[in-house]
Amino acid sequence: MTSPLITVRLDRKVTEALDICTFELVDAHGADLPAFTAGAHIDVHVGGVVRQYSLCNPPSDRHRYRIAVLREPQSRGGSRALHDTVAEGDMLRISAPRNHFPLAPQAGHSLLLAGGIGITPLLSMMAYLAGRRDSYTLHYCTRSLARTAFRPWLQAPGQRGSVVFHCDEDPAQRLDLERILDTAPADTHLYACGPGGFMAHVLETARSRDWPIDRLHYEYFSASPAAAATSADRPFQIRIASTGAQYDVGAEESALEALVRHGVDIPMSCGQGICGTCLTGVLAGQPEHRDQCLTPDEQARNDRFTPCCSRALSPLLVLDL
Repeated sequence: MTSPLITVRLDRKVTEALDICTFELVDAHGADLPAFTAGAHIDVHVGGVVRQYSLCNPPSDRHRYRIAVLREPQSRGGSRALHDTVAEGDMLRISAPRNHFPLAPQAGHSLLLAGGIGITPLLSMMAYLAGRRDSYTLHYCTRSLARTAFRPWLQAPGQRGSVVFHCDEDPAQRLDLERILDTAPADTHLYACGPGGFMAHVLETARSRDWPIDRLHYEYFSASPAAAATSADRPFQIRIASTGAQYDVGAEESALEALVRHGVDIPMSCGQGICGTCLTGVLAGQPEHRDQCLTPDEQARNDRFTPCCSRALSPLLVLDL
């Protein structure tokens, strides 16, 4: 069952960098907002669409949620609506926070790698780690100085030695990922967030250096090309284990669309396999995973899949519904 939505008021809207604004949301009645943990995100309903945005303020902040939004010209409406039509004082509807990108409970050192707007969940992680006086380093990669958000806070004296900037405009700041990974303390956990190309580089490099999978934590902020439908998509069938009902999934529709068409209620949010809201158990059959929320090990178990974007390699999937 989907949790009730929360009505919030946009208290402050601040330009942080080129095409990047922060939005501070407060409860419409002045109450504390639901608690959250570092790495969490919320759904924001705006412009007729639902989009996920990471919370970038400290988890100790209960009086506000702070999100940072990149204005994407090719977006389907969410970021453009927030930038262009939402003003301070406007009311918005949001979900309670969810966290598919939590900090490991016991890490000797945390290595935070941000690509562009992927900095947002890592800011909350930094605040939490700093409050506990835990060891961490942030490497922040951006295309240009103009697009490097949060510089005043990240360059504050208290962050010296913990934040390293990597701007494409300055070759001297190139990210030497192999060296960073090879010199990290043995008990380091890595956290990465950013666009597809950045994430592929980070994860492929870490795996090539034999980093244990349980110390690699990551979150994409946009769907990868693998999540898109292709002309090779084939129909398949899904069966509801509790009722035995069996439905066809056409080549040009998702399993989630087929389920909704037959009145099966599945919680969903992003529709792109990023947020994990629609994760559904699989009892038989082999999914074709196209999500960005399950780890490779979790995908290999084939006991869950995201019906919003993933499909089937077998003719039938039996779902734990």
